[in-house]
Amino acid sequence: MGIVYHESSRTFHLYNDAMSYIIMVMRNGHLGQLYCGKRIRDREDFSYFLETCERPMTSYIYENDRTFSLEHIRQEYPVFGTTDYRQPAVEVLQENGSRVAEFQYQCHRIEEGKEKLPGLPATYTEEEGEAQSLIVTLRDAVTGGEAELFYTIFAEGGILARSVRLTNKGDRPVQLERAMSLCLDLPDRDYVWQQLSGCWARECHIHSRCLEPGVQSMGSMRGNSSHEHNPFLVLRRPHTDERQGEAIGISLIYSGNFRIQAEVDAHDTLRVLAGIEPDTFSWRLDGGESFQTPEAVLVYTDRGMNHMSQTFHRLYQRRLARGYWRDRVRPILNNNWEATYFDFTEERLLEIASRAKACGVELFVLDDGWFGDRTSERAGLGDWRANRKRLPEGIGGLSRRIEELGLKFGLWFEPEMVNSDSDFYRQHPDWILETPMRRRSHGRYQYVLDFSRKEVVDAIYAQMAEILRNASISYIKWDMNRSITECFSKAWPAERQGEIYHRYILGVYALYERLTEEFPRVLFESCASGGGRFDPGMLYYAPQGWLSDNSDAVERLKIQYGASLCYPVSSMGAHVSVTPNHQVFRNTPLSTRANVAYFGTFGYELDLNKLTEEEIGQVKEQIAFMKKYREVLQFGTFYRLQSPFEGNETAWMVVSPDQKTALVGWYRVLNVVNGRYTRLRLEGLKPDYCYRNVYTGSCHFGDELMYAGLITSDETAGQAPAGGEFCTDFASRIYVLEGTKA
Repeated sequence: MGIVYHESSRTFHLYNDAMSYIIMVMRNGHLGQLYCGKRIRDREDFSYFLETCERPMTSYIYENDRTFSLEHIRQEYPVFGTTDYRQPAVEVLQENGSRVAEFQYQCHRIEEGKEKLPGLPATYTEEEGEAQSLIVTLRDAVTGGEAELFYTIFAEGGILARSVRLTNKGDRPVQLERAMSLCLDLPDRDYVWQQLSGCWARECHIHSRCLEPGVQSMGSMRGNSSHEHNPFLVLRRPHTDERQGEAIGISLIYSGNFRIQAEVDAHDTLRVLAGIEPDTFSWRLDGGESFQTPEAVLVYTDRGMNHMSQTFHRLYQRRLARGYWRDRVRPILNNNWEATYFDFTEERLLEIASRAKACGVELFVLDDGWFGDRTSERAGLGDWRANRKRLPEGIGGLSRRIEELGLKFGLWFEPEMVNSDSDFYRQHPDWILETPMRRRSHGRYQYVLDFSRKEVVDAIYAQMAEILRNASISYIKWDMNRSITECFSKAWPAERQGEIYHRYILGVYALYERLTEEFPRVLFESCASGGGRFDPGMLYYAPQGWLSDNSDAVERLKIQYGASLCYPVSSMGAHVSVTPNHQVFRNTPLSTRANVAYFGTFGYELDLNKLTEEEIGQVKEQIAFMKKYREVLQFGTFYRLQSPFEGNETAWMVVSPDQKTALVGWYRVLNVVNGRYTRLRLEGLKPDYCYRNVYTGSCHFGDELMYAGLITSDETAGQAPAGGEFCTDFASRIYVLEGTKA
């Protein structure tokens, strides 16, 4: 790993064992993009990568040179209006109405490690030699504007983190109209674009398309990263698959409005931009003020999609998630929401918790309905004090009774929202986001608190902190059940209203920071009606998130498979729920529900008292299994084997760091008859180890299992016998393989 600056050619080479990233200071002082790809040998001069020529209908920088035009040059942080007609990375509105800027090289510095981004989540380093950072300072001579481009190359994996800090060092105010975190100009468009999209209850479905001339993009204007589009993009070569080939992943560490886009020009060069959604963003910079963009993480690999994902998984597990729970296995929980919804008493909760404890559950979570006058979704949000009619001794009393059962206790909050039927709203009706003289919209009968205002964040913090200080709480589920509308703050002047979406997210981050700092042993789980804010920004504060409100095992195959492109298993909240399922009303076997949920943080979303004794026996076995193997399941190396988007069967696996234990999940949605023989080619095993199937006792070498495959054929290959074990829809199996050196 290293960063080299070649003075004679004014080129920078950032590299590690996996990748090289090369940029240069061009003759006009702008930064040019020369190369992003597999590691290449360093040399003094890479400027030959910068190709120029004369083209018709082109505008040129220099009077006597008809070759140098920014329209046809790959750049690092481009502006619009100075011969480049493509979408810019930055746009600065000045007092005279001009939007033209010229950010030219001034200086640079190279540092060990990585500096913290003020007020924002970002990757970090802990030990010497983990990463190096390059900070290049550019300046616009007319406005005095300064752009610091931050690059961090990590030693392990093809990882490059990027962000930008823009500072007004002039004496006149300017307005940032666009400030993207990353621009990547590539020499060709021969990539397949892959994104994670969907909606509530079917988040993170994989969608792919070829890049064509013009602009294609995805993003959010909802105030949250959204169920519809995750802030993550893959560009893979057409021949790339899970096992081989080039891919570039781009992940934005941000939880608000965003845009990721690709622009293909007439000459097939490709520009990728990632950052805050510019159409809902404007930021005033007075003299001396700065604006920091969120961080974007780029991962390059030439070893296939699984390797790209594993690189993200390791980085986000170890150097994005923080704190006490970062490296610890997650407790097995029982959440009461789908068991009771709003209809519960303290005694009913204790009945559910008692049976959960008897089955081996470690944490009981009380969801919505415990506070204020909350008996439905119409009232109570904002009044974060216990409803004494339901909980006579408050949260403190209930948490003590839960702990007396031998369980830890967790609690649900939705701190960013308020009902109009609440004391908090009646005391502060002006503390919501709403536009003067306009109709205000609600979602789920609730309104969005103005978290751009410190006094609002302070008031919510005071209520939450009091609850946490006076009760034994080990876990917080932090929900957000609506997107933002009428985004206007009464606390800010007209010229600052374009800042409110971003200031809102900064307020959310600030509240998380205060609570996680004061209560470092509390495990936070982020949630936004499921996956509405399942993004890297949240992982910085909450090492796991509720991936989807859809707990149906079949639907979860696609959701968890898609999310695994970027997110580690340890971040995915996954529960076993009741059947018929409350989202799709499907009946699936209890075993399959668990076999899917194992590849997540694992828990139960039901009343175990309503199960049969036979089912309770299965639950006890499931919990014992999870306790035995959760270290491997949550922190092992994850491989996708068969896609639910491509056929009737899905398969994935995890392998322990020492490669001695492997767990394979196999799932078939619909039953077949007289079907084919089937087998799975496994990944990540030691070729010379003999792996024993702990259920059958059969042994096979790692090379057999990886190159010939694990045989998964069953009674459905042929005429299935009546009552056959696997002759059913929604069948699944877990293979546990223990390896020893032969």
